[in-house]
Amino acid sequence: MPTHILLTRNAPDADLDRVRSVSPDLVVEKAPTMEQALSLAADAEVILAGRWSDELWQAAPNLRWVQSGGAGVERFLTPEFIASPIILTNAAGIYAIPIADHVIAFMLAFSRGFPHYLRNQAERKWEWDGGDELDGKTLGIIGLGGIGSEVAKRAKAFGMRVTATRRRPDRASPFADEVRGSDALPWLLAESDYIALCAALTPRTRHLIGERELRLMKPTAYLINIGRGGLIDEHALVLALQSGRIAGAGLDVFANEPLPADSPLWDLSNVIITPHSSGSSPRSHDRLMELFCGNVARYLAGDELLNVVDKGEGY
Repeated sequence: MPTHILLTRNAPDADLDRVRSVSPDLVVEKAPTMEQALSLAADAEVILAGRWSDELWQAAPNLRWVQSGGAGVERFLTPEFIASPIILTNAAGIYAIPIADHVIAFMLAFSRGFPHYLRNQAERKWEWDGGDELDGKTLGIIGLGGIGSEVAKRAKAFGMRVTATRRRPDRASPFADEVRGSDALPWLLAESDYIALCAALTPRTRHLIGERELRLMKPTAYLINIGRGGLIDEHALVLALQSGRIAGAGLDVFANEPLPADSPLWDLSNVIITPHSSGSSPRSHDRLMELFCGNVARYLAGDELLNVVDKGEGY
């Protein structure tokens, strides 16, 4: 019997052909809309998930494995799906390089005063605003996984001191000067000139950064979030930015996306906003398809899949 694979996205024919090339015993289809996905779900044994819902997997009695197109998997983790025997894998590592570049771009922009200069350029105003250096500054990374490690590597090239927290601090990192457990968050916040949120969003990490944590930061420090919007209490962040409690924030992710037009974040001069674009790169999609096709080969051979998510832990 052939293995049916469903891509719930408007995938190009090249993607379908690439998956088919793994084995002649595959039936590979795409579903650009949720209606099409539901109509094809009954035969699906494997789903590469773009569009997703509980209704979809519940309409797929033969489903054994879901590959997430992203590293974050919170949208999958309803109680019913967690309790199911379906394997979930994510795209951890696929987007680490462009996201790490994005973090460095945020830091350089703030360090060199680019928000001020870009506003002046729009107004045709010639006005000097000074500048600073990353060399000698401390970067605190919350979540030293694949993305956090790539950020740390780049930060060391700029002469920064790198500290980090992670759930398993015993795992060494060649690019971090000091790594402590998740309970050391207050230490990291108080030490850092820049803080990069690279953690997964789980019930444990929701609103990890709130009013109390923002008060622990230096008033000269910048907060950068490329993880998930839910990691930050957005209301508390707005108040901290408006009052000057912290120097600024580089935000790629938000509690509600697209960021509502009436959000006060849009009007703050000490905020840089990007539209959840930090993982964007011409090479990211190719890496995703390489990972997925490799996992399809493993699946057909009965081997352990790469990037299996612990559905209970959330990553």
